[in-house]
Amino acid sequence: MSAVAALREVDVAEDALRDEVRAFLASQEQKSLLRFLTCGSVDDGKSTLIGRLLYDTKLIFEDQLATLENDSKKHGTTGTDLDFALLVDGLEAEREQGITIDVAYRFFTTPKRKFIVADTPGHEQYTRNMATGASTADLAVVLVDARQGLLTQTRRHSFIASLLGIRHIVLAVNKIDLVGYSEEVFGQIAADYRAFAGDLGFATITPIPISARYGDNVIARSDRMAWYAGPSLLEHLEDIDLGQGAAQKPFRFPIQYVNRPNLDFRGFAGTVAAGSIGQGDAVVVAKSGKPSRIKRIIGPRGDLIRAVEGQAVTLLLEDEVEASRGNALVAPSARPHVADQFTANLVWFAEQPLLPGRSYILRTETDQSTATVTDLKHRVNVNSFAQEAAKSLALNEVGVVNISTQAPIAFDSFVENRATGAFILIDRITNATVAAGMIHHPLRRAENIHWQALDVSKASRAALKGHKPAVLWFTGLSGSGKSTVANLVEKKLNAEGRHTYVLDGDNVRHGLNRDLGFTDQDRVENIRRVAEVAKLMADAGLLVLVSFISPFTAERRMARELMGEGEFVEIFVDTPFAECARRDPKGLYAKALRGEIKNFTGVDSPYEAPEHADIHLQPFGRSPEDLAIEVEDWLRERGYY
Repeated sequence: MSAVAALREVDVAEDALRDEVRAFLASQEQKSLLRFLTCGSVDDGKSTLIGRLLYDTKLIFEDQLATLENDSKKHGTTGTDLDFALLVDGLEAEREQGITIDVAYRFFTTPKRKFIVADTPGHEQYTRNMATGASTADLAVVLVDARQGLLTQTRRHSFIASLLGIRHIVLAVNKIDLVGYSEEVFGQIAADYRAFAGDLGFATITPIPISARYGDNVIARSDRMAWYAGPSLLEHLEDIDLGQGAAQKPFRFPIQYVNRPNLDFRGFAGTVAAGSIGQGDAVVVAKSGKPSRIKRIIGPRGDLIRAVEGQAVTLLLEDEVEASRGNALVAPSARPHVADQFTANLVWFAEQPLLPGRSYILRTETDQSTATVTDLKHRVNVNSFAQEAAKSLALNEVGVVNISTQAPIAFDSFVENRATGAFILIDRITNATVAAGMIHHPLRRAENIHWQALDVSKASRAALKGHKPAVLWFTGLSGSGKSTVANLVEKKLNAEGRHTYVLDGDNVRHGLNRDLGFTDQDRVENIRRVAEVAKLMADAGLLVLVSFISPFTAERRMARELMGEGEFVEIFVDTPFAECARRDPKGLYAKALRGEIKNFTGVDSPYEAPEHADIHLQPFGRSPEDLAIEVEDWLRERGYY
């Protein structure tokens, strides 16, 4: 054979190989994708089940198998057998403790379907990670130890799966080998679960008896359970019909970035969250309602005629409309809600409890706003689904709340669109994610109440009084002397003809806040109300002197952010606890130290001292008169009057 002929044969073989690869890739793209998670109580075998699925579908490379064999000898819990859980538990702490801590995602494929599975932790303290895994899943495999039956965490995970929009459940009764492959045990657990989950709104509940360790009913049906006539787990996952997808829902395109490299190009970049869009289709900007049409759709490899749910694209409009990150392009005939108040389900993640009235950061897929939980309507008992009265939510508890945002956001109800109906709450001090939320509906009052524009401004009111409006916020422990100093400052300002008013903690509790106690929740609401009143008084042009313990940094920051630039002056009266307890002007410290008063600041309730107060008053060796003069001098030097 000549060299030319040999090269020609090589080219033909390479072309055939390319065609084969293209055909394979095309077939993979045409497969449907199922996202599912495994959840349930601790040690029910979630990681082992996923490891078994990967092993039996031949998706483990030789080096992974060798590593698994070595790790099974070192960390394994199955004797001489392979410990399949170690394929998923990647953290060293997980291997040492034999538990799942983080969410582990794994991809695998079969001739029928592609899968992304999330292995979520069973421990109660990691419930937040389970919620993360459930947020994108279409189906949940709820594992139950056949020896234990339904446990609290099984119920909690099922309830959270329901809240997060999962409508298909596989009840995997695992470790069936440890109860002698008993049909009776399996039937009782299946009946108990159906009775428990009957009101959770699942479209399908499919019980399957399995042994993840030995592979019974995981890939293929087991000969050890002739009494079971249903599908294996993999058969069910391959065949289940998920119903209508997001592609059939109204078009939603949250804007992530405005791409403007030059004056001739202005594109809106993002991922299609629901529905589809084509060139020439009409759209509107969600928040403003401004209409336009799609001029171009640009994908990663060039222009597209149409984009569907899940595609990352850049959209160019025919008109110059104002839109930016935090807004969305939507279908004109099916617009989302735009409101600053709504009702939502909330799953609380933080060690510190939810405190209604406290300010948090609310973040949606692309938008962000300061937000407050204005009302905790009730807490949900995950065992009985009873609606229980509550003033706060503790770690892993679920409740229904009303939320108010500082600026309107665009959203759908969560049941209609999981991408645009979900949010998280972030602590403003620690930046930690403290809750995940699922929106029900906007509040009617959010649509009916509008800000009334007034002709007389704050500046014109203040001009009549000859000084800048300001809120002088005195904070310190009970007995620190803050009310005495505030009173002296007001006397001096009044003598100079300034218009003032004092809001004192004790006085306000006789009227406006007489319904509040001294729990952390009530303290937060106490400060929220006072801050709103102080804001109105500053708007009237007054110098407002607020004398409250205000023990929490978050609420003092919230009060500062309510006011205009330079209008909030934080004054820390820094009297040590021992001196305050010695003074004890009202006899409260003595009672608190004897246990007769609960939730007393500095004794059994914390005081978070300001780190960067505008005025730091240190009373030792100084009279209240001296401290008042220091405040007055500070105001005069900065031009407040």
